[in-house]
Amino acid sequence: MDEPSETQTQTQTTDPLTNQFGSLNDLSHELASLQELATRGSWRSILDKVSRARALNLLSKPHDQLIYLSYNVLALSKLRRFTEASTELDSLHDFNSHHYQYESYPELYPNRSGSMVPFSLRFIHAQLPIKLGNRQEGLDRFYLLLNFIRQRIEDKGSHNLEESVKVWKKRENFVLNCLIGHHLGAKEFNVCLDLIKDLINRGYLDPVLVSKLGYIQMQVGDLEGAKGSFQRVETMLSERKNDEYSFLSEVEFKNLVNRNKALVYLVGKDYVSAVREYEECIERDHSDVVALNNKALCLMYLRDLSDSIKVLENALERVPTVALNETLVINLCSMYELAYVNHSEIKRTLSNWIARVAPDDFDASCTRV
Repeated sequence: MDEPSETQTQTQTTDPLTNQFGSLNDLSHELASLQELATRGSWRSILDKVSRARALNLLSKPHDQLIYLSYNVLALSKLRRFTEASTELDSLHDFNSHHYQYESYPELYPNRSGSMVPFSLRFIHAQLPIKLGNRQEGLDRFYLLLNFIRQRIEDKGSHNLEESVKVWKKRENFVLNCLIGHHLGAKEFNVCLDLIKDLINRGYLDPVLVSKLGYIQMQVGDLEGAKGSFQRVETMLSERKNDEYSFLSEVEFKNLVNRNKALVYLVGKDYVSAVREYEECIERDHSDVVALNNKALCLMYLRDLSDSIKVLENALERVPTVALNETLVINLCSMYELAYVNHSEIKRTLSNWIARVAPDDFDASCTRV
């Protein structure tokens, strides 16, 4: 049974160029259609669209080819075809080559300079070795990417390009959160603490980051330190201090505070109080999957298996596009196995429903049918 999780990370993986154009399609060939397919999780359709565009020679400009390659690599990764994604990515050889610089094509990109390689490609390049089982190479690439980002922040700052600095600092925050997640998964808590404290000492006041600090402090048994970190997040909310490089809305910020409080109750096995905090989150935002999942687990710990199942089933019915993730489905199937003799039939019904509505990258094997 999966324990409550507090790893929620949001990010933007495309470059912020669209504000210079009337639409996404002005930026690249039929980019709006690719973006819509990605939003729906239609990764196989993206592969078909990229293949067709390449076959018909519709990608006339270098940046078009790079953008379509980015979507192709992303789709392959989502479909867990990591070796193919890696091979496609390796075809670029060197991201810093002059072939991928706007100034190398002055007739196509007048008055533009810098790299046309999407940030998403650089991120996937770092992530792929880990997916392929080479964790150390992946971590090395992530740290190289972090250095690359910090160099960009320094360069943009020296030219007083404040909006660009904000974009790159958000990327720094995102990459660091990913690094922390990888180290956390290997129980390398001291590395995580060093990374977070370094960011905080350099002025980042991201409530998600400070909450993650509290979560890690809990993992190492420092409950008082964790309470202090969570209190700091609550103070940030009361003072309306949300780091400008954070992606949190006000509702997400409030729910983060409630979920932090719930974690403290969970450690003390006060499941009733934890449920109360999660219910506040759900009342504010019906699509808060962490709160929904963890409320159901708390009810199960309180031996209210019937209600815990209802919480997850209702979530799948109300917000399937959000609630349909492997952790929630695994927990629901585990509850079926505990509650029903005929759990195989019930899980088969769930599996059939998932097959109709799930995105292409959903791992249907999590139902254990």
